Amino acid sequence: MAASAKTHVAEGTLNGDWTVVSSRRGRQRRNPPILKSLVEKQQQQQTWAPTDVDINFVRESKLMQKIQICLKKLELSQFFLKLLDQMQTPEMMNFFHRVLSSELKMKMVIYGIGSIESYESPRLQLSLAILLKRRFNWIGDIEVFDPILSSTESRVLEALGCSVLSINEQGRREAQKATMFFMPHCEAELYDNLLQTNWRVQQLNCIVLFGNSFQTYEHHLLEFKNSAIIYSTKYILAARRFINEFNIETVSDDYFGAFHDSSWQFFSPVLETELQLSNC
Repeated sequence: MAASAKTHVAEGTLNGDWTVVSSRRGRQRRNPPILKSLVEKQQQQQTWAPTDVDINFVRESKLMQKIQICLKKLELSQFFLKLLDQMQTPEMMNFFHRVLSSELKMKMVIYGIGSIESYESPRLQLSLAILLKRRFNWIGDIEVFDPILSSTESRVLEALGCSVLSINEQGRREAQKATMFFMPHCEAELYDNLLQTNWRVQQLNCIVLFGNSFQTYEHHLLEFKNSAIIYSTKYILAARRFINEFNIETVSDDYFGAFHDSSWQFFSPVLETELQLSNC
């Protein structure tokens, strides 16, 4: 899925130049870096709305029923209980606390969820995000985006307490505060966009990522050595130097499709020199 191209556990407490042509003299003028950055960001991010505008209450009701079934199934599963146990180990809780720093809440941003109406895997992924917010009081508001979302899906997401973004950020969200990016099975380019946008020590230390294993990406690239793939994952590969990764165990086949090769990932660069890309 891609967004641009998708019981016994206690509650937690915790750059390229851009030029313009002068109409008077026919000369090219280089814009200052701040203006260039603003123009690039505007070009990368586009306003979005579902292509279908019809409201269909029958579809909404059926979809809500499907999601409620998924929520109940997942909440009682060994997969979910094992995941909660993993999150509440001292090691992982220390990482969550470090990212939170002085903040009370950590916003969750979901990219590339896919069609929650058409497929069970996206429903399971959404259900996990919702259950985590219900379980841990330090998880704040949930924002969701995928360009394939329908009007029906968007309205159901809103009814579930999520906010559907009206901008296709293409993964380029700056983490100014503690943010959990929930991105299971997104395309590599989307992860790379996220890292590139936040390729500073302060921003990277504000991020928790739930998504595809970067270690798996690295192993695949070492095996196949595809130059195009290496280019689209250069920030992923560079981040491996200062990443702490915790693999998710799918436990049963019921959850393999939705969560295989997924990991919790925390970034811990200390010096800006660690962010150099010369060896990538």
